Amino acid sequence: MKTKIEHDKKYQQFTLNLGDDEAELAYSKPDEKTIAFTHTYVPEAARGNGMADRLIEAGLRYAEAHNLRVVPGCEVVEVFFQRHPEFGRLLK
Repeated sequence: MKTKIEHDKKYQQFTLNLGDDEAELAYSKPDEKTIAFTHTYVPEAARGNGMADRLIEAGLRYAEAHNLRVVPGCEVVEVFFQRHPEFGRLLK
């Protein structure tokens, strides 16, 4: 399933529209140089298709483009960093 990831700055989230539902990566900005990914959600029926990874990668590209340090505030993001140590340079 190829869908476009949207970034909603007002609600501080990256989302994938899945028709009747959506997957999301929520974040907060504890300070001007930090982004904390606080919550990852993928509907049960859509799990196992790499959507969480796509959302996290989009969030990390955003962080890198805006020179932000990353706080992995949810377990899914923590596991992503363990599986992809090449992104460790972004950690706060």
